Amino acid sequence: MTDQIFPSPLFQLIGGEWVAGEGELAADTVSPIDGRALADGAAASAAQAGAALAAATEAFSTWRHTEVGDRDEIVRRFAELVAEHRDELTELISVEIGKTHTDAAGEVAAMIGKAETSITARDSRTGMTTADLAAGALEVSHRPLGPTVVLGPFNFPGHLPNGHITPALLAGNTVVFKPSEQGAVVGQRMVELWVEAGLPDGVINLVHGGVAVAEALIDNPRTASVLFTGGVVAGRAIHRRLGGRPEVMLALELGGNNPVIAWSVDDVDAAAALIVRSAFLSSGQRCTCARRLVVSDDDHGDAIVDTVTKLAARLRVGSPETDPEPFMGPVVSRRAADGVLAAQQDLIDRGARVLLPSTRTDDGDAYLTPGIIDVTNAEGRPDAEIFGPVLQIIRVGSLDAAIAEANDTSFGLAAAVITDDDAVWAQTGPMLEAGIVNRNVATVGASGAAPFGGTGASGNHRPAGFHAADYVAHPVASLQLGAHPEVPSIEQVDQTPRPIGPAR
Repeated sequence: MTDQIFPSPLFQLIGGEWVAGEGELAADTVSPIDGRALADGAAASAAQAGAALAAATEAFSTWRHTEVGDRDEIVRRFAELVAEHRDELTELISVEIGKTHTDAAGEVAAMIGKAETSITARDSRTGMTTADLAAGALEVSHRPLGPTVVLGPFNFPGHLPNGHITPALLAGNTVVFKPSEQGAVVGQRMVELWVEAGLPDGVINLVHGGVAVAEALIDNPRTASVLFTGGVVAGRAIHRRLGGRPEVMLALELGGNNPVIAWSVDDVDAAAALIVRSAFLSSGQRCTCARRLVVSDDDHGDAIVDTVTKLAARLRVGSPETDPEPFMGPVVSRRAADGVLAAQQDLIDRGARVLLPSTRTDDGDAYLTPGIIDVTNAEGRPDAEIFGPVLQIIRVGSLDAAIAEANDTSFGLAAAVITDDDAVWAQTGPMLEAGIVNRNVATVGASGAAPFGGTGASGNHRPAGFHAADYVAHPVASLQLGAHPEVPSIEQVDQTPRPIGPAR
Protein backbone atom coordinates (compact mmCIF):
# COMPACT_ATOMS: atom_id res chain seq x y z
CA MET A 1 0.00 0.00 0.00
CA THR A 2 2.83 2.40 -0.78
CA ASP A 3 2.41 3.14 -4.50
CA GLN A 4 -0.51 5.47 -5.11
CA ILE A 5 -2.79 4.57 -8.00
CA PHE A 6 -5.78 6.74 -8.81
CA PRO A 7 -8.40 6.03 -7.92
CA SER A 8 -6.65 4.86 -4.77
CA PRO A 9 -8.37 2.03 -2.85
CA LEU A 10 -9.64 3.08 0.56
CA PHE A 11 -9.40 0.70 3.49
CA GLN A 12 -10.09 0.87 7.19
CA LEU A 13 -7.35 -0.06 9.68
CA ILE A 14 -8.86 -1.85 12.68
CA GLY A 15 -6.66 -3.54 15.23
CA GLY A 16 -3.78 -3.86 12.80
CA GLU A 17 -5.87 -5.30 9.94
CA TRP A 18 -6.60 -3.44 6.70
CA VAL A 19 -10.22 -4.20 5.77
CA ALA A 20 -12.73 -2.98 3.22
CA GLY A 21 -15.41 -0.59 4.38
CA GLU A 22 -18.86 -1.99 5.08
CA GLY A 23 -20.69 1.32 5.01
CA GLU A 24 -22.04 3.35 2.14
CA LEU A 25 -19.85 4.38 -0.74
CA ALA A 26 -17.32 7.03 0.18
CA ALA A 27 -18.21 10.61 -0.69
CA ASP A 28 -16.93 12.01 -3.97
CA THR A 29 -13.19 12.26 -3.56
CA VAL A 30 -12.00 14.06 -6.65
CA SER A 31 -9.11 16.36 -7.39
CA PRO A 32 -10.15 20.01 -7.56
CA ILE A 33 -7.32 20.49 -10.05
CA ASP A 34 -8.88 18.51 -12.89
CA GLY A 35 -11.82 16.53 -11.51
CA ARG A 36 -10.11 13.12 -11.65
CA ALA A 37 -11.40 10.49 -9.21
CA LEU A 38 -8.91 9.93 -6.39
CA ALA A 39 -10.44 7.29 -4.13
CA ASP A 40 -12.39 4.10 -4.57
CA GLY A 41 -14.00 2.26 -1.71
CA ALA A 42 -16.70 2.27 0.91
CA ALA A 43 -16.72 4.14 4.17
CA ALA A 44 -16.77 2.37 7.49
CA SER A 45 -20.00 1.12 8.99
CA ALA A 46 -21.09 2.07 12.48
CA ALA A 47 -20.09 -1.43 13.58
CA GLN A 48 -16.59 -0.94 12.16
CA ALA A 49 -16.29 2.40 13.96
CA GLY A 50 -17.15 0.56 17.16
CA ALA A 51 -14.65 -2.19 16.36
CA ALA A 52 -11.93 0.41 15.86
CA LEU A 53 -12.63 1.85 19.30
CA ALA A 54 -12.68 -1.64 20.80
CA ALA A 55 -9.25 -2.28 19.27
CA ALA A 56 -7.98 1.05 20.58
CA THR A 57 -9.30 0.19 24.05
CA GLU A 58 -7.56 -3.17 24.07
CA ALA A 59 -4.27 -1.68 22.87
CA PHE A 60 -4.45 1.13 25.42
CA SER A 61 -3.84 -1.22 28.35
CA THR A 62 -0.37 -1.95 26.96
CA TRP A 63 0.53 1.25 25.10
CA ARG A 64 -0.07 3.46 28.13
CA HIS A 65 2.66 1.54 30.01
CA THR A 66 5.13 1.52 27.11
CA GLU A 67 8.37 3.25 28.07
CA VAL A 68 8.36 6.93 27.18
CA GLY A 69 11.61 6.53 25.29
CA ASP A 70 10.12 3.75 23.17
CA ARG A 71 7.14 5.93 22.26
CA ASP A 72 9.50 8.78 21.40
CA GLU A 73 11.50 6.48 19.14
CA ILE A 74 8.42 5.55 17.12
CA VAL A 75 7.35 9.18 16.78
CA ARG A 76 10.83 10.14 15.57
CA ARG A 77 10.81 7.25 13.13
CA PHE A 78 7.48 8.47 11.76
CA ALA A 79 9.00 11.90 11.18
CA GLU A 80 11.91 10.25 9.38
CA LEU A 81 9.51 8.35 7.14
CA VAL A 82 7.59 11.51 6.32
CA ALA A 83 10.88 13.12 5.36
CA GLU A 84 11.79 10.11 3.20
CA HIS A 85 8.42 10.36 1.44
CA ARG A 86 8.42 14.16 1.30
CA ASP A 87 7.93 14.41 -2.47
CA GLU A 88 5.18 11.79 -2.55
CA LEU A 89 3.23 13.43 0.28
CA THR A 90 3.66 16.87 -1.25
CA GLU A 91 2.20 15.61 -4.51
CA LEU A 92 -0.69 13.82 -2.75
CA ILE A 93 -1.66 16.92 -0.79
CA SER A 94 -1.48 19.05 -3.91
CA VAL A 95 -3.57 16.66 -6.01
CA GLU A 96 -6.21 15.99 -3.35
CA ILE A 97 -6.62 19.49 -1.89
CA GLY A 98 -5.49 21.69 -4.78
CA LYS A 99 -2.61 23.35 -2.96
CA THR A 100 0.40 24.64 -4.81
CA HIS A 101 3.47 22.44 -4.41
CA THR A 102 5.15 25.13 -2.33
CA ASP A 103 2.18 25.24 0.03
CA ALA A 104 1.92 21.45 0.22
CA ALA A 105 5.65 21.11 0.86
CA GLY A 106 5.30 23.53 3.76
CA GLU A 107 2.62 21.30 5.25
CA VAL A 108 4.88 18.26 4.99
CA ALA A 109 7.70 20.18 6.66
CA ALA A 110 5.34 21.04 9.53
CA MET A 111 4.51 17.34 9.93
CA ILE A 112 8.20 16.51 10.21
CA GLY A 113 8.87 19.25 12.76
CA LYS A 114 5.91 18.23 14.89
CA ALA A 115 7.76 15.24 16.35
CA GLU A 116 10.48 17.06 18.26
CA THR A 117 8.21 19.98 19.13
CA SER A 118 5.65 17.62 20.64
CA ILE A 119 8.26 15.72 22.64
CA THR A 120 9.54 19.01 24.05
CA ALA A 121 6.00 20.17 24.81
CA ARG A 122 5.12 16.95 26.63
CA ASP A 123 8.24 17.10 28.77
CA SER A 124 7.86 20.78 29.63
CA ARG A 125 4.10 20.94 30.14
CA THR A 126 3.13 17.49 31.40
CA GLY A 127 6.28 16.04 32.88
CA MET A 128 6.63 14.93 36.50
CA THR A 129 7.27 17.55 39.19
CA THR A 130 8.01 17.08 42.87
CA ALA A 131 8.11 19.33 45.91
CA ASP A 132 9.37 18.61 49.40
CA LEU A 133 6.88 18.87 52.25
CA ALA A 134 7.50 18.86 56.00
CA ALA A 135 6.70 15.16 56.36
CA GLY A 136 7.13 13.84 52.84
CA ALA A 137 6.70 14.95 49.26
CA LEU A 138 4.19 16.16 46.70
CA GLU A 139 4.41 14.55 43.28
CA VAL A 140 2.46 15.68 40.19
CA SER A 141 2.46 13.30 37.24
CA HIS A 142 0.34 12.99 34.09
CA ARG A 143 -1.56 10.06 32.69
CA PRO A 144 -3.13 9.40 29.28
CA LEU A 145 -6.87 9.71 28.82
CA GLY A 146 -7.58 6.61 26.74
CA PRO A 147 -8.95 5.94 23.25
CA THR A 148 -8.82 9.25 21.40
CA VAL A 149 -10.96 10.14 18.38
CA VAL A 150 -9.26 12.53 15.96
CA LEU A 151 -11.50 14.13 13.30
CA GLY A 152 -9.41 15.75 10.59
CA PRO A 153 -10.10 18.75 8.33
CA PHE A 154 -9.49 18.98 4.59
CA ASN A 155 -7.38 22.13 4.38
CA PHE A 156 -4.35 20.59 6.12
CA PRO A 157 -5.14 16.88 5.74
CA GLY A 158 -1.76 15.81 7.10
CA HIS A 159 -0.46 18.48 9.47
CA LEU A 160 -3.59 19.36 11.44
CA PRO A 161 -4.71 15.83 12.38
CA ASN A 162 -1.06 14.95 12.98
CA GLY A 163 -1.00 17.88 15.40
CA HIS A 164 -3.48 15.90 17.52
CA ILE A 165 -2.24 12.38 16.80
CA THR A 166 1.42 12.91 17.68
CA PRO A 167 0.86 14.45 21.15
CA ALA A 168 -1.84 11.87 21.90
CA LEU A 169 0.46 8.96 21.10
CA LEU A 170 3.37 10.47 23.03
CA ALA A 171 1.17 10.77 26.11
CA GLY A 172 0.23 7.08 25.91
CA ASN A 173 -3.20 7.36 24.30
CA THR A 174 -4.43 5.19 21.46
CA VAL A 175 -6.09 6.78 18.43
CA VAL A 176 -9.00 6.28 16.06
CA PHE A 177 -8.54 8.69 13.16
CA LYS A 178 -11.29 9.72 10.74
CA PRO A 179 -9.88 11.98 8.04
CA SER A 180 -12.00 14.43 6.10
CA GLU A 181 -13.69 12.76 3.15
CA GLN A 182 -11.89 15.34 1.00
CA GLY A 183 -8.53 14.35 2.48
CA ALA A 184 -9.04 10.61 2.69
CA VAL A 185 -6.10 9.59 0.49
CA VAL A 186 -3.62 11.75 2.39
CA GLY A 187 -5.04 10.55 5.70
CA GLN A 188 -4.69 6.89 4.75
CA ARG A 189 -1.12 7.36 3.54
CA MET A 190 -0.21 9.06 6.81
CA VAL A 191 -1.59 6.13 8.82
CA GLU A 192 0.39 3.70 6.65
CA LEU A 193 3.54 5.55 7.65
CA TRP A 194 2.59 5.41 11.33
CA VAL A 195 2.24 1.63 11.03
CA GLU A 196 5.58 1.41 9.23
CA ALA A 197 7.14 3.45 12.03
CA GLY A 198 6.38 0.60 14.42
CA LEU A 199 3.13 1.34 16.23
CA PRO A 200 1.70 -1.88 17.71
CA ASP A 201 -1.62 -3.19 16.42
CA GLY A 202 -4.58 -1.16 17.62
CA VAL A 203 -2.60 1.86 18.78
CA ILE A 204 -3.68 3.75 15.67
CA ASN A 205 -6.84 2.87 13.76
CA LEU A 206 -8.37 4.43 10.64
CA VAL A 207 -11.99 4.72 9.57
CA HIS A 208 -13.28 6.62 6.56
CA GLY A 209 -16.65 8.28 6.25
CA GLY A 210 -18.76 11.34 6.87
CA VAL A 211 -21.06 12.58 9.58
CA ALA A 212 -22.58 9.17 10.41
CA VAL A 213 -19.17 7.64 11.10
CA ALA A 214 -18.11 10.64 13.18
CA GLU A 215 -21.30 10.38 15.24
CA ALA A 216 -20.74 6.68 15.82
CA LEU A 217 -17.27 7.43 17.17
CA ILE A 218 -18.45 10.32 19.34
CA ASP A 219 -21.37 8.38 20.81
CA ASN A 220 -19.34 5.30 21.69
CA PRO A 221 -18.89 4.95 25.47
CA ARG A 222 -15.28 3.82 24.95
CA THR A 223 -14.32 7.25 23.59
CA ALA A 224 -12.20 9.13 26.13
CA SER A 225 -11.54 12.25 24.07
CA VAL A 226 -12.58 13.90 20.82
CA LEU A 227 -10.12 16.22 19.05
CA PHE A 228 -11.61 18.20 16.16
CA THR A 229 -10.40 20.87 13.77
CA GLY A 230 -12.98 22.28 11.36
CA GLY A 231 -15.95 24.58 10.94
CA VAL A 232 -17.92 26.16 13.77
CA VAL A 233 -21.21 24.50 12.75
CA ALA A 234 -19.70 21.01 13.00
CA GLY A 235 -17.83 21.94 16.19
CA ARG A 236 -20.99 23.08 17.90
CA ALA A 237 -22.78 19.91 16.80
CA ILE A 238 -20.05 17.81 18.41
CA HIS A 239 -20.25 19.91 21.58
CA ARG A 240 -24.01 19.37 21.77
CA ARG A 241 -23.63 15.67 21.09
CA LEU A 242 -21.30 15.31 24.07
CA GLY A 243 -23.65 17.24 26.34
CA GLY A 244 -23.94 15.47 29.68
CA ARG A 245 -20.66 13.59 29.21
CA PRO A 246 -18.12 15.73 31.06
CA GLU A 247 -15.80 12.74 31.33
CA VAL A 248 -14.98 13.05 27.61
CA MET A 249 -12.22 15.53 26.81
CA LEU A 250 -13.19 17.78 23.89
CA ALA A 251 -10.74 20.03 22.05
CA LEU A 252 -12.15 22.24 19.30
CA GLU A 253 -10.37 24.54 16.84
CA LEU A 254 -13.06 26.20 14.75
CA GLY A 255 -11.66 28.96 12.56
CA GLY A 256 -12.22 32.69 12.65
CA ASN A 257 -13.42 35.92 11.09
CA ASN A 258 -9.94 37.34 11.43
CA PRO A 259 -9.17 41.09 11.25
CA VAL A 260 -6.09 43.00 10.15
CA ILE A 261 -5.71 46.63 11.25
CA ALA A 262 -3.39 48.63 8.96
CA TRP A 263 -2.67 51.97 10.63
CA SER A 264 0.18 54.51 10.48
CA VAL A 265 2.07 52.55 7.85
CA ASP A 266 5.10 54.07 6.11
CA ASP A 267 5.82 51.32 3.58
CA VAL A 268 2.43 50.75 1.98
CA ASP A 269 3.80 48.22 -0.52
CA ALA A 270 5.24 46.02 2.23
CA ALA A 271 2.00 46.27 4.19
CA ALA A 272 0.00 45.27 1.12
CA ALA A 273 2.18 42.20 0.62
CA LEU A 274 1.49 41.09 4.20
CA ILE A 275 -2.24 41.69 3.81
CA VAL A 276 -2.46 39.80 0.52
CA ARG A 277 -0.54 36.89 1.99
CA SER A 278 -2.84 36.90 5.03
CA ALA A 279 -5.98 36.86 2.92
CA PHE A 280 -5.14 34.65 -0.04
CA LEU A 281 -2.50 32.11 0.94
CA SER A 282 -3.84 28.58 0.35
CA SER A 283 -6.63 30.18 -1.70
CA GLY A 284 -7.99 31.65 1.52
CA GLN A 285 -8.49 28.18 3.02
CA ARG A 286 -6.57 28.59 6.25
CA CYS A 287 -8.46 29.15 9.48
CA THR A 288 -6.05 32.01 10.23
CA CYS A 289 -6.56 33.78 6.88
CA ALA A 290 -7.53 37.45 7.14
CA ARG A 291 -11.20 38.00 6.37
CA ARG A 292 -11.44 41.72 7.25
CA LEU A 293 -9.08 44.64 6.65
CA VAL A 294 -9.69 47.69 8.83
CA VAL A 295 -8.19 50.98 7.64
CA SER A 296 -8.58 54.70 8.31
CA ASP A 297 -11.28 56.48 6.34
CA ASP A 298 -8.87 58.94 4.71
CA ASP A 299 -6.23 59.19 2.01
CA HIS A 300 -3.86 56.90 3.91
CA GLY A 301 -6.49 54.18 4.16
CA ASP A 302 -7.34 54.67 0.48
CA ALA A 303 -3.68 54.17 -0.45
CA ILE A 304 -3.50 50.90 1.48
CA VAL A 305 -6.71 49.55 -0.04
CA ASP A 306 -5.71 50.64 -3.54
CA THR A 307 -2.30 48.96 -3.25
CA VAL A 308 -3.79 45.76 -1.83
CA THR A 309 -6.38 45.63 -4.62
CA LYS A 310 -3.82 46.13 -7.38
CA LEU A 311 -1.52 43.47 -5.91
CA ALA A 312 -4.36 40.97 -5.48
CA ALA A 313 -5.41 41.52 -9.08
CA ARG A 314 -1.93 40.45 -10.20
CA LEU A 315 -1.93 37.14 -8.33
CA ARG A 316 -1.76 34.20 -10.68
CA VAL A 317 -4.45 31.54 -10.22
CA GLY A 318 -4.14 28.19 -11.91
CA SER A 319 -3.32 24.53 -11.71
CA PRO A 320 -0.53 23.71 -9.23
CA GLU A 321 0.89 21.49 -11.96
CA THR A 322 1.68 24.41 -14.27
CA ASP A 323 5.09 26.05 -14.61
CA PRO A 324 5.71 28.64 -13.31
CA GLU A 325 3.73 27.77 -10.22
CA PRO A 326 0.75 30.05 -9.51
CA PHE A 327 0.19 31.79 -6.18
CA MET A 328 -3.23 30.18 -5.79
CA GLY A 329 -4.60 26.83 -6.87
CA PRO A 330 -8.28 25.91 -6.74
CA VAL A 331 -10.38 25.76 -3.61
CA VAL A 332 -11.10 22.22 -2.48
CA SER A 333 -14.24 21.63 -4.56
CA ARG A 334 -16.89 23.14 -6.79
CA ARG A 335 -19.24 23.14 -3.81
CA ALA A 336 -16.74 25.16 -1.79
CA ALA A 337 -16.40 27.65 -4.65
CA ASP A 338 -20.19 27.94 -4.87
CA GLY A 339 -20.29 28.81 -1.17
CA VAL A 340 -17.64 31.52 -1.49
CA LEU A 341 -19.39 33.14 -4.46
CA ALA A 342 -22.76 32.98 -2.69
CA ALA A 343 -21.30 34.71 0.38
CA GLN A 344 -19.77 37.40 -1.83
CA GLN A 345 -23.10 37.97 -3.57
CA ASP A 346 -24.86 38.21 -0.23
CA LEU A 347 -22.52 41.06 0.77
CA ILE A 348 -23.17 42.79 -2.54
CA ASP A 349 -26.93 42.44 -2.02
CA ARG A 350 -26.48 44.11 1.38
CA GLY A 351 -24.89 47.17 -0.20
CA ALA A 352 -21.19 46.24 -0.31
CA ARG A 353 -19.05 47.79 -3.04
CA VAL A 354 -17.00 45.50 -5.24
CA LEU A 355 -13.39 46.58 -5.63
CA LEU A 356 -12.19 43.29 -7.14
CA PRO A 357 -14.71 40.51 -7.71
CA SER A 358 -13.92 36.90 -6.98
CA THR A 359 -14.87 35.00 -10.12
CA ARG A 360 -14.40 31.56 -11.60
CA THR A 361 -11.58 31.15 -14.06
CA ASP A 362 -11.50 29.07 -17.23
CA ASP A 363 -9.38 26.44 -15.45
CA GLY A 364 -12.37 24.78 -13.80
CA ASP A 365 -15.30 25.14 -11.42
CA ALA A 366 -13.09 25.17 -8.29
CA TYR A 367 -10.76 27.96 -9.44
CA LEU A 368 -11.52 31.40 -7.98
CA THR A 369 -9.73 34.71 -8.37
CA PRO A 370 -9.11 36.89 -5.29
CA GLY A 371 -12.03 39.10 -4.28
CA ILE A 372 -11.97 42.39 -2.37
CA ILE A 373 -15.28 43.86 -1.20
CA ASP A 374 -15.79 47.16 0.66
CA VAL A 375 -18.46 46.37 3.27
CA THR A 376 -18.24 49.64 5.19
CA ASN A 377 -21.83 50.56 4.30
CA ALA A 378 -23.28 47.06 3.97
CA GLU A 379 -26.41 46.49 6.02
CA GLY A 380 -26.49 43.64 8.52
CA ARG A 381 -23.10 42.31 7.49
CA PRO A 382 -23.00 38.68 8.73
CA ASP A 383 -20.36 37.62 11.23
CA ALA A 384 -19.25 34.58 9.28
CA GLU A 385 -16.06 32.92 8.12
CA ILE A 386 -15.94 33.02 4.33
CA PHE A 387 -13.57 30.11 3.78
CA GLY A 388 -12.03 31.22 0.54
CA PRO A 389 -10.36 34.12 -1.30
CA VAL A 390 -12.59 37.07 -0.31
CA LEU A 391 -11.31 40.00 1.78
CA GLN A 392 -13.71 42.55 3.26
CA ILE A 393 -12.68 46.19 3.68
CA ILE A 394 -13.97 48.31 6.58
CA ARG A 395 -13.12 52.03 6.86
CA VAL A 396 -13.27 53.75 10.25
CA GLY A 397 -12.61 57.23 11.61
CA SER A 398 -10.34 56.49 14.58
CA LEU A 399 -8.04 53.90 16.05
CA ASP A 400 -10.54 53.23 18.84
CA ALA A 401 -13.14 52.53 16.16
CA ALA A 402 -10.69 50.20 14.41
CA ILE A 403 -10.21 48.19 17.60
CA ALA A 404 -13.96 48.03 18.15
CA GLU A 405 -14.50 46.86 14.57
CA ALA A 406 -11.79 44.22 14.84
CA ASN A 407 -13.42 42.86 18.01
CA ASP A 408 -16.93 43.01 16.56
CA THR A 409 -17.10 39.26 15.96
CA SER A 410 -18.08 36.16 17.86
CA PHE A 411 -14.81 34.56 16.73
CA GLY A 412 -11.37 35.13 18.18
CA LEU A 413 -8.71 33.06 16.47
CA ALA A 414 -6.20 35.41 14.83
CA ALA A 415 -5.59 39.12 14.34
CA ALA A 416 -2.77 41.28 13.09
CA VAL A 417 -1.74 44.91 13.36
CA ILE A 418 0.40 46.41 10.63
CA THR A 419 1.96 49.62 11.85
CA ASP A 420 5.27 51.43 12.11
CA ASP A 421 4.09 53.33 15.18
CA ASP A 422 4.90 51.69 18.53
CA ALA A 423 2.15 53.69 20.17
CA VAL A 424 -0.42 52.21 17.79
CA TRP A 425 0.74 48.70 18.65
CA ALA A 426 0.73 49.49 22.37
CA GLN A 427 -2.88 50.61 22.08
CA THR A 428 -4.17 47.85 19.80
CA GLY A 429 -2.23 44.69 20.70
CA PRO A 430 -3.51 44.25 24.27
CA MET A 431 -7.07 45.12 23.21
CA LEU A 432 -7.58 42.61 20.39
CA GLU A 433 -9.64 39.60 21.45
CA ALA A 434 -7.89 36.68 19.78
CA GLY A 435 -5.63 33.77 20.60
CA ILE A 436 -3.02 34.84 18.01
CA VAL A 437 -2.20 38.55 17.77
CA ASN A 438 0.67 39.50 15.45
CA ARG A 439 2.43 42.75 14.66
CA ASN A 440 3.80 43.25 11.15
CA VAL A 441 3.44 39.52 10.53
CA ALA A 442 0.72 37.91 8.43
CA THR A 443 -2.20 36.37 10.31
CA VAL A 444 -1.18 33.04 8.79
CA GLY A 445 2.14 33.22 10.62
CA ALA A 446 1.96 30.80 13.57
CA SER A 447 4.71 29.04 15.48
CA GLY A 448 4.70 25.38 16.48
CA ALA A 449 6.44 26.44 19.69
CA ALA A 450 3.37 28.44 20.75
CA PRO A 451 -0.27 27.67 21.54
CA PHE A 452 -2.63 27.66 18.56
CA GLY A 453 -6.24 28.45 19.33
CA GLY A 454 -8.67 31.23 20.04
CA THR A 455 -11.56 32.55 22.04
CA GLY A 456 -15.29 32.80 21.47
CA ALA A 457 -16.63 30.74 18.58
CA SER A 458 -13.07 29.85 17.54
CA GLY A 459 -12.81 27.02 20.05
CA ASN A 460 -13.35 25.84 23.60
CA HIS A 461 -10.15 27.06 25.26
CA ARG A 462 -8.13 24.00 24.30
CA PRO A 463 -5.37 25.51 22.14
CA ALA A 464 -3.42 23.14 19.94
CA GLY A 465 0.17 23.64 18.84
CA PHE A 466 2.61 23.50 21.73
CA HIS A 467 -0.25 23.33 24.23
CA ALA A 468 -1.79 20.20 22.70
CA ALA A 469 0.08 18.31 25.42
CA ASP A 470 -2.41 19.75 27.91
CA TYR A 471 -5.52 18.09 26.47
CA VAL A 472 -4.07 14.61 25.84
CA ALA A 473 -3.15 13.88 29.47
CA HIS A 474 -4.59 14.57 32.90
CA PRO A 475 -2.64 15.52 36.04
CA VAL A 476 -2.44 13.30 39.11
CA ALA A 477 -1.42 14.84 42.44
CA SER A 478 0.12 12.46 44.95
CA LEU A 479 0.91 13.35 48.56
CA GLN A 480 3.54 10.91 49.81
CA LEU A 481 4.33 10.98 53.52
CA GLY A 482 6.81 8.90 55.47
CA ALA A 483 6.44 5.20 56.19
CA HIS A 484 5.24 5.91 59.74
CA PRO A 485 2.97 8.95 59.58
CA GLU A 486 1.95 10.59 62.80
CA VAL A 487 -1.39 9.40 64.18
CA PRO A 488 -3.38 10.77 67.09
CA SER A 489 -2.53 9.20 70.44
CA ILE A 490 -5.29 7.40 72.29
CA GLU A 491 -5.45 10.27 74.77
CA GLN A 492 -6.26 12.68 71.90
CA VAL A 493 -9.25 10.65 70.77
CA ASP A 494 -12.66 11.43 72.22
CA GLN A 495 -13.72 8.10 73.68
CA THR A 496 -17.32 9.10 74.39
CA PRO A 497 -19.56 6.44 72.76
CA ARG A 498 -21.69 7.75 69.89
CA PRO A 499 -24.55 6.00 68.14
CA ILE A 500 -23.81 4.71 64.65
CA GLY A 501 -26.57 4.80 62.10
CA PRO A 502 -30.03 6.36 62.37
CA ALA A 503 -31.55 6.80 65.80
CA ARG A 504 -34.20 4.27 66.68
